[in-house]
Amino acid sequence: MRLLTEWLEKTTGIPAELYEKLITSLTGISVLWLLRWLILKMVWRRTESFRVRYQWRKLSNYVAVAFAVLLLGRVWFEEFQSVATFLGLLSAGVAIALKDPLVNVAGWLFILWRRPFDVGDRIQIGGHAGDVIDLRVFQFTLMEIGNWVHADQSTGRIVHVPNGKVFVDPQINYTRGWFDYIWNEIAVLVTFESDWKGAKEILRKIATDHAADLTGDAERKMELSSREFMIFPPTLTPTVYTSVEESGVLLTLRYLCEPRWRRESTQEIWEAILERFAERTNIDFAYPTRRYYDNVTEGKSGARAAPPGRTEPS
Repeated sequence: MRLLTEWLEKTTGIPAELYEKLITSLTGISVLWLLRWLILKMVWRRTESFRVRYQWRKLSNYVAVAFAVLLLGRVWFEEFQSVATFLGLLSAGVAIALKDPLVNVAGWLFILWRRPFDVGDRIQIGGHAGDVIDLRVFQFTLMEIGNWVHADQSTGRIVHVPNGKVFVDPQINYTRGWFDYIWNEIAVLVTFESDWKGAKEILRKIATDHAADLTGDAERKMELSSREFMIFPPTLTPTVYTSVEESGVLLTLRYLCEPRWRRESTQEIWEAILERFAERTNIDFAYPTRRYYDNVTEGKSGARAAPPGRTEPS
């Protein structure tokens, strides 16, 4: 390499030392990226998991960049011969000027250390919700859900969130916690004249048919999580609650479902409700109406008002 750099110096007039540093830098970077390519090629052959491949790709990229920076520092700057000096020069004078980027780097380290979420999780942070599809040093990326699209389905938009948000905004994880399910509720309003007890039994049967198979798995995961968190065991079996609204009797069906299948499960249950209620002549859906009520003719016998001109016997 000495002969090559001396020839280049004579030809161009640029010092041979500069060429030596340039060739050494290019050679070192090429070797690093070649090693990274070989490692990723081995990983791709051994697994088809998108999560594992993504993690290896990101980790190898961070390691290669870190070694490349150290290599370039040692080649181009004598002051970088020691790691301590390099770190000291890097941190001096940037704490205030680069406050937000440094906070984002700290947030990235916190995410890697504490794992409040990972790539592939469905989360909500601040006013944004979606599936985590990428995690970088300064920001993570969400495939947005919700907003104008109902039932937590994708909007098609990509949201980039600064990593520093994990220090100031609450994070809600749909797919990681003491079990991998969420509660969903479907409210069904029937008229006061309907057989609401029969309707409630129909709803309970439909919910059991659609969600009972998740209860056992949820109970096992809750038992495992109780070793780490203080959890008061809730009722995991599907249930139906009764309340009264202005227009009728409100029956609220509550059941477990997988976070990404909430809309599909709601559709399946509603279709089953419509089919079963259509078979019953004594069950009707209620809706806001206006009616005239005559207590004399319609009220209960013991609570009817006396007709005009006549008093009730004492």
